[in-house]
Amino acid sequence: MGTTVFERRQPAASVIDQSLATTAHSVFWIDDLPAALRPDRPSLVGAHRADLVVIGAGYTPLWTALLEKQRNPDAKVVVVEAQRVGWAASGRNGGFCEASLTHGHENGMARWPKEMDLLTRLGQQNLDEIQASEAEFGMDFQFERTGQLAPAVEEHQVEWLKEWAAEGEEGVVYLDQDAVQASVHSPTYLAGVWEKDACGMVHPARLAAELARVIEEQGVEIFERSHVTGLDTSGTGVIVQTDAGTVAADRAVLATNVFPSLIKRNRLMTVPVYDYVLMTEPLTDEQLASIGWADRQGIGDMANQFHYYRITKDNRILFGGYDAIYHYGRKVKSEYENRPETWRKLASHFFTTFPQLEGLKFTHQWAGAIDSSTQFTAFFGTARDNRIAYTAGFTGLGVGSTRFAGNVMLDLLDGVENERTTLEMVRKRPIPFPPEPAAAAAVNVVRWSLDRADHNEGKRNVLLRTLDALGLGFDS
Repeated sequence: MGTTVFERRQPAASVIDQSLATTAHSVFWIDDLPAALRPDRPSLVGAHRADLVVIGAGYTPLWTALLEKQRNPDAKVVVVEAQRVGWAASGRNGGFCEASLTHGHENGMARWPKEMDLLTRLGQQNLDEIQASEAEFGMDFQFERTGQLAPAVEEHQVEWLKEWAAEGEEGVVYLDQDAVQASVHSPTYLAGVWEKDACGMVHPARLAAELARVIEEQGVEIFERSHVTGLDTSGTGVIVQTDAGTVAADRAVLATNVFPSLIKRNRLMTVPVYDYVLMTEPLTDEQLASIGWADRQGIGDMANQFHYYRITKDNRILFGGYDAIYHYGRKVKSEYENRPETWRKLASHFFTTFPQLEGLKFTHQWAGAIDSSTQFTAFFGTARDNRIAYTAGFTGLGVGSTRFAGNVMLDLLDGVENERTTLEMVRKRPIPFPPEPAAAAAVNVVRWSLDRADHNEGKRNVLLRTLDALGLGFDS
């Protein structure tokens, strides 16, 4: 087995120790919200009535509520959230808002090749509409249409990039070693592909907070700290039950993503995979000049266990990914968010990528759970005589596609047949993950295989090739 660049070029332990010495275990994006965008909303108490009740208050539920008010301005919409608006994945992610609805072109071509032209067009349209929504609704979630850079950091990845660029996708530019290092000054870069128009950077927590503000201004009620305990569909509509109250509605949208589904048949459809992130202090002008990166693209490297990183509005660098940790039993627990060995690994990889930034400190470290599905992207459906629509399984690429999912769920509830609802991606469910103990065994052997592939010039073993052929997957 070979070594990776992050093993061949490790910084000194003292560099890592110094960078993490004063790091707070806290989510930078949420800490960065002004108080006006994080009001303390009431809990659900007593009996309420709505035309549509939306369960959850991350991106998917908030976009769904906004889109419903666009379609039906007089509709009474209620959002019920177990914690706070945007507190989970929607407030913790890297802020990569991608056009792809399929977790990348390659995954889409492997699963829905006949629909990829349509999926690409719908995804690009969705991203355009997200960008336009800032001005349309007077929001500020710091959207930057930067595109995304995929650098090769191992020799075998250069050919992958050349093959990708040769496919002739619009806006895809191949950069040789000199060009990619001129764009972003990392000695690890051997080549790159820049997708110039397929991704924007956002402030994740501001996106959730601004969506919540706008829908409240349009009359939507949001109840926080109100854990839904049941769905009663014995009557003609849906009654959402919490410990202290109810919402009776004609229809419901279920968008709790990584958390156990209130629809029993969906409980094996996803597994929670923990992802870890570091955020630096703001870079000085001299430090910025030393790394280039003037185009401010989001960056994600080519390994199975990949890193993603980006620059914030105040010139910090977010650096995350690589480890993707599954815990036995499909549990989502706060104690899983504390993993010092992963943060040390990320710090080491950061200074391998940018050795000229040695001495920079990390101010924040955090983690969150990703709702991973076997098709790497969201699935959709309805339940209880078409009174409930649901989606989950975004697998880490939901910032943009959650808005698309909101439109799909509303279409399904309305019984509309259109180019969204007739997609095979929408009509067919992916294969579920197995129950325990098989789930933990399967996920861990796949992670081991992905690591071996990264150490063996990308060569996938029999297990990975078999899973590829079956359309099953697990991703970091």
